[in-house]
Amino acid sequence: MANRPVPSKGKILLVDDDPGLLRLLSIRLRAEQYEVEAVESAENALAVLHRFRPDLVITDLRMDKMDGIALLKELQTRSPGLRVLIITAHGTIPDAVVATQSGAFGFLTKPIDKDELMSTVERAMKISGSAEVDDDWASEIITRNPAMKEILAQAKMVAATDARVLITGESGTGKELLAQAIHRASPRKNKPFVAINCSAMAENLLESELFGHEKGAFTGATRTHKGLFQAAEGGTLLLDEIGDMPMRLQVKLLRVLQEHQVRPVGSTEALRVDVRVISATHRNLQEMMREGKFREDLYYRLNVVGIRILVLDERREDIPLLVSHFLQQIAKEAGQERKVYAPEAVELLVTAEWPGNIRQLYNIVRQNVALSRSPVISGELVQSSLGEHGGKLASFSEARDEFTRNYLSQILQITMGNVSQAARLAKRNRTDFYKLLSRHELNPDSFKTR
Repeated sequence: MANRPVPSKGKILLVDDDPGLLRLLSIRLRAEQYEVEAVESAENALAVLHRFRPDLVITDLRMDKMDGIALLKELQTRSPGLRVLIITAHGTIPDAVVATQSGAFGFLTKPIDKDELMSTVERAMKISGSAEVDDDWASEIITRNPAMKEILAQAKMVAATDARVLITGESGTGKELLAQAIHRASPRKNKPFVAINCSAMAENLLESELFGHEKGAFTGATRTHKGLFQAAEGGTLLLDEIGDMPMRLQVKLLRVLQEHQVRPVGSTEALRVDVRVISATHRNLQEMMREGKFREDLYYRLNVVGIRILVLDERREDIPLLVSHFLQQIAKEAGQERKVYAPEAVELLVTAEWPGNIRQLYNIVRQNVALSRSPVISGELVQSSLGEHGGKLASFSEARDEFTRNYLSQILQITMGNVSQAARLAKRNRTDFYKLLSRHELNPDSFKTR
């Protein structure tokens, strides 16, 4: 039987004008199952960037024409979130400071110690990556997560049609951004995109905003008001938090979707409208239907195509990309130099809990930028801002131990503490099984019925 190829641990782009060092580093990294592309100048590195799509760049600091710092800054523009390791023969403190303040992940000195190289590369690969943006329609959705890419592929397919879309997902996951992306990829992209939050206003005001009103229709209606269905004519209307729409307005919305006509408040005349409707909610609409809080007929009108957007905890590899994007965005808005996170600070962000999803991450980054006195945002500042949400992910060995302990507990419960029977179920000999119980501090007697 043929040997299966060993999967690559990631792609590394090496940049150095010393062919001997390039060859040595290539051999070392390939031996550890990394896919390596080696080039002898920064210009060549930029030329192969989008063909090779590296997860990490290792570059010499001192090179002719374009040095390592200049390459680093160019990479930050072209591939936000891509980690860069700087190598120098000097290893001076000023070099280290410049490299770190410019956003380099780490700093290695020649001659390069193999163990230090591998440990630094392994850390960098955990929190690195560049977003692949093929079109500008989804350029605001920063991701390299395979499941998110599938969602975007589905969104692009449905964008070409006029099918209504229901986007579900927790608050702060980017439902409106996805709706905007669908609009930009659709034939309606040159017409208006209009969004309204159905939970943000009182029922009468929401009705007026959506459907419009005639002058004198109610107290305070001093002029005729065109509703958002009319404002979005030919384009797309996003009904955000549709689960919070009052039942009376659900009936009126259903009629609009069925008849493609809208009747403003106080008017006897219905107006024809051509609008693509996308709705979004963080609520469980099926549960609301069972409770009589959301109309079943409206649900099926809205949910022609359903898309569930991932929570941030399901796409942790995107956190470094998002952080880099936010840092660039905040610096541009403020007209200031872009700050960077220390490597240990990025690790904290990657392993933290994010109940508020991308919105919470953005707020943390903005807070860190405002409070950091240094161009490099420290791990201590990040830990302080995360507070109770700063817990770390379990390591592989911790997760394995937890699984094993739960498995052993379940078998002991089934056998009511009978070790011989439990060992047979686990297909382990009795001696090994006792050792496992001892290692995980499980006492069979505590599972026996009294």
